[in-house]
Amino acid sequence: MLVLQTMGVGALLAATGVSAQTATTTATPAAALQEVTVTGEATGLKPAYAGGQVARGGGLGLLGTADAMDVPFSTVNYTADLLENQQARTLADVLVNDASVRTTTGANGFDDTLNIRGFAVPAGDIGFNGLYGLISSNRVPAQLIERVELLKGPGALLNGIAPGGSIGGSVNVVAKRAGEEPLTRVTTVFTGKQNLGLQLDLSRRFGQDKEWGIRFNGLVRDGEASIADGNVKSAFGSLALDYRSARMRWNLDVISQRDDTDNFRPQISLQSVLASIPAAPDARSNWFPDTNLQQRDSTVATRLEYDISDALTAYAAIGYRDGKNEQIFPVSSAVTSAGAFTVSSSFYDSYSKTTSGAAGLRWRFATGSVGHTVNVGVSGLEQEAGNAYIRSATTVPSNLYAPSALPTVTAARTAPVKASDTTLTSFAIADTMSFAQGRVLVMVGLRDQTVEVQSYGTTGTTYKASTVSPLAGVVFKAADNVSIYGNYSTGLSRGTIVGADYSNRGEVLAPFKSKQYEAGVKVDFGRMTTTAAVYQIERPAAQGPIGGVYGYFGEQRNRGLELSAFGEVRRGLRGMASVAFVDPTLSKTLNGVNQGNDAAGVPKRTASAGLDWDTPWLQGLSLNGRTIYTSGAYLTNTNTQRFEGWTRVDVGARYRTIVSGKPVVLRANVENLTDKNYWLTAGTYVTVGSPRTLVLSASVDF
Repeated sequence: MLVLQTMGVGALLAATGVSAQTATTTATPAAALQEVTVTGEATGLKPAYAGGQVARGGGLGLLGTADAMDVPFSTVNYTADLLENQQARTLADVLVNDASVRTTTGANGFDDTLNIRGFAVPAGDIGFNGLYGLISSNRVPAQLIERVELLKGPGALLNGIAPGGSIGGSVNVVAKRAGEEPLTRVTTVFTGKQNLGLQLDLSRRFGQDKEWGIRFNGLVRDGEASIADGNVKSAFGSLALDYRSARMRWNLDVISQRDDTDNFRPQISLQSVLASIPAAPDARSNWFPDTNLQQRDSTVATRLEYDISDALTAYAAIGYRDGKNEQIFPVSSAVTSAGAFTVSSSFYDSYSKTTSGAAGLRWRFATGSVGHTVNVGVSGLEQEAGNAYIRSATTVPSNLYAPSALPTVTAARTAPVKASDTTLTSFAIADTMSFAQGRVLVMVGLRDQTVEVQSYGTTGTTYKASTVSPLAGVVFKAADNVSIYGNYSTGLSRGTIVGADYSNRGEVLAPFKSKQYEAGVKVDFGRMTTTAAVYQIERPAAQGPIGGVYGYFGEQRNRGLELSAFGEVRRGLRGMASVAFVDPTLSKTLNGVNQGNDAAGVPKRTASAGLDWDTPWLQGLSLNGRTIYTSGAYLTNTNTQRFEGWTRVDVGARYRTIVSGKPVVLRANVENLTDKNYWLTAGTYVTVGSPRTLVLSASVDF
């Protein structure tokens, strides 16, 4: 899809070179007002559920693609239609539709960091077509995305160890593919104060049986979005090729992403001991003036599947990414209750070169009355990373409410130097067994994971450790539309190399496992699906006294309840709603300090709800709204200061019509309608949520 941001409908139409005509319900047939979709058999995806906002199922790594009612996990699969109608700019914009997911960095910040089930999931842990490390470690543009596959809870068996060690959940992005119908769509978009953008979405299939497909998505934008005196300039392009035959499926993705952000949304630490938490400043303000982030990413990835027989499928995938960041980055002291701090500036530049791949076999057979789907796979990731850090010689006093300009870095900027080599390899096997004519599904599996890290500092250290992560799950279909499930799953995080401040310095701590126990029920009412899940995640925490032994002596235990519903409430009224309750307890601590307290930065209650309604009085007009609620969370593990909760309200409208014989969709969304100022927190480090933001767009299909 191609998007150009403009100041109003007249300018939008002028940009396309067409004239407007009045469309009435009597003069325009309903079929002409339907939006062109590009999903279909060519994508190889599960079909959309009633309402089109969520799919019936999605990918599960090693296990392949499955219907959500047939898997013992809590999953959500968002469609491209939802991203388009909510006018999401990045992956993070759509994930907040689920109450168990929150962002801890603001829009137009230096990255999109997520929190799932109370645990951080960094941007670098987002999968791309089932492989880690292949898309931007800052943010994923919505123009790339056909599906967003969210798995809540640890997924080490399914996906392998994430590079950043996240265990609260995993997110996989499925790239757009050519659909059955030709598509040429140009979109213009206006965001915030004066950010203008232009998008192109071009899709075709070729061959006697349309076996070849090509799809291009491009984006250019420039201007101030949501930060005073800021500027977001982007250039993005993705090219997707695919081939399908009776037994073979192949695809290739080539991606180029360039972002240049002046005055990105800041993040800062607060003092651990405060008389009170300072009030959140104006959401458009920038308390670190003169920051800059230049991001450069290039990716190429390919995947091949071949049905050796009707029962046996082989697959292989590999990709390469070259990523670079150049930043003018602030370095500050912790903020006082009055908002005061000191700040210096730095050049903080980095690069990473990543090769990621996977291969395996899926075999379907039966032993007597028991059906089996056996999956055997190998995966690997190699990443070289480097950085350069130069700090300004001076430090200046500043304040959240009256910020000072960053001091100039006078030293010469130097190129990043190699800092580390990381290698992740794994071997996995899983068997999904079907009993009682498919009424009972039992899943068991193991993944043997090895982590090797070579660092190149002044001393240089080598890290190598291995561990095995198991998974067990069961689905009982109490009725054709009711699934009761349970699972025991594990997450893997690579251990650290103990620093010089401890008596066991230099020791390589083994990768640690996080354990999850989960049970739930899913009910499909035909046009509405409801789910309920309870879970417990136990994650070891590394700690130790200065001068003493450092190790995994602590534990955080998150217990939660999740309720959700999605689908079509009635014809023309689509909805989704979810609520999550979390008890984030420090279940084990060194010498009992803070034991039993809540973990810092984890809200105990969150909720997300949205409706999308086709109005009966004007054909083609749809209205939508969304409410996002997050309760307060503690600043530190001592639980002495607590952030206030917040509620964000978003509203929108779209109108489908015909202009000069071409289908046109006009959209308008307002995010944070009440312009509320609030803190986004992961504990000590905080930022502010985005201010009231207007997004206007016009799409034309040629």
